Amino acid sequence: MRIICCIILFCGALNNRLAAQINESDTLLFQYNTSLGGNLQSGNLKAAAVRLKADLSLAPSPQWAFKTQNSYRYQEFFERKADNDFYSRNFFYLWQHRRVYPFAMTFVSTNFRRKIDFRYFAGIGATWQIVRRPRHTVKAALSGVHESTRFAGSVYNYPEYDGSDNVDTWRATWWLFGKHLLTGRHLRLYYETFVQPSVQRGNNFRWQIETGLEWPVWKGLSFTVSYIFTHENVVIRNITPDDGLLTFGIAFNRKVKAN
Repeated sequence: MRIICCIILFCGALNNRLAAQINESDTLLFQYNTSLGGNLQSGNLKAAAVRLKADLSLAPSPQWAFKTQNSYRYQEFFERKADNDFYSRNFFYLWQHRRVYPFAMTFVSTNFRRKIDFRYFAGIGATWQIVRRPRHTVKAALSGVHESTRFAGSVYNYPEYDGSDNVDTWRATWWLFGKHLLTGRHLRLYYETFVQPSVQRGNNFRWQIETGLEWPVWKGLSFTVSYIFTHENVVIRNITPDDGLLTFGIAFNRKVKAN
């Protein structure tokens, strides 16, 4: 792990979440965003961290598009693991340039702090493009998914779930996304939020909000700052349901126009 961190430090700290920056409805053949960051500290505090992110979309025709967003995070303090998380969400869109268009999706994730060994959900939905302007984009979506979560434990903050390490449920998802170019295109603001209630149990819900700013500096490179807050209402006992993450860094993106 220390060798990996040293390589990352040599490459430079490129640390940010850019999930919201890829828009499948743009008239582009290919879009790619990546970020990479890490640190290694010794002495009185022994700590190591690696953060990786890679998002891309492919839209070879106006009839369909594919988008995938992936991240990995590892942290340890005094050689004790604090994070070891993987997150991947994947979408298949049809007629993505219309005002309203359908999609199918699959999500896969793990979360060490929340003792989630493995989670996946899959479903279908539709996106509504509320605002479609060159400098401003606002979208909303509604979907239904089936979710299965395997926890590293079987005692929860709600006793009705006790006795099994697996929780299955059907969920609805309400989602809102916005992207805006400000101050003469020299500043980019984005935000993304969703709410996922269970349609079977009222206490099983989660929500998340993410917002960020980008300052483009040179040929795809940007200075970035973002904040993510997540609430998950059903968790293993003694696990905090709220998590927040504030990040600063540099990111790289590439876009290829269709012929």
